[in-house]
Amino acid sequence: MIGAKPRRILITGGNAGLGLALAKKLARRHSLLLSGRKSQNEIAGTLPLGAGYVVADQNDPEESALALVRGIRDFGWDSLDNAVLNAGIGIAAVDGVDSTEAIRQTLDVNLLAAVMQAQALFPLLKKSSGTLTLVGSVAHKGSATIPAYAASKAGLHGLARALRSEWSGQVSVQVLHPGPAKTGIHDKAGYDPGRMRALFLAADDVAAMMASAIAARRSPVTLSWVKYLNGGAYTGRRL
Repeated sequence: MIGAKPRRILITGGNAGLGLALAKKLARRHSLLLSGRKSQNEIAGTLPLGAGYVVADQNDPEESALALVRGIRDFGWDSLDNAVLNAGIGIAAVDGVDSTEAIRQTLDVNLLAAVMQAQALFPLLKKSSGTLTLVGSVAHKGSATIPAYAASKAGLHGLARALRSEWSGQVSVQVLHPGPAKTGIHDKAGYDPGRMRALFLAADDVAAMMASAIAARRSPVTLSWVKYLNGGAYTGRRL
């Protein structure tokens, strides 16, 4: 049964937002290694007790993948049960048009880094018949205000489908599409959702639905108000 014993879980972007909320939810039962762009000093005191941390800046996709593999080795792990590729950014388009720089950065951080990391982590996941989880967004279907972000998340959706087929019988692959959550991502993106912010789900509730979906290994899974109102944050399998 999944969740019956402690698991080795890597969460990228685990020092803030949904990644940190998920880490806090899983920390009591599992061994965690989290990654982020910030230095060890910058995140000191913010992570769950016992969680490891590795600096992996996804602005350099190839180096971020190498940093994760080094960090896993230095943490004393020779395999992974779960890898949750959650790290990402959003940059609000100016007058509906993304700059070339913003497009490149968004695709590097959200998509290319995930491609490189997935390939680098495959041998470690294969040893444990583990699960790779890509964290997309409901925006993968298209969003006029964040076109490059939407494109990057649509790419993750396609990547999950491809790897789920390619790695069948070796590593489980899934993509989760959370709806808007009460994290700092919109402020960092330079986008003000206005009154819509009141409808955003709490990060802890989205993290609870993420954990249940990861345990079930289904794909794709949309984590929205509909799922929440149907008890998604409180029912389902436990990771």
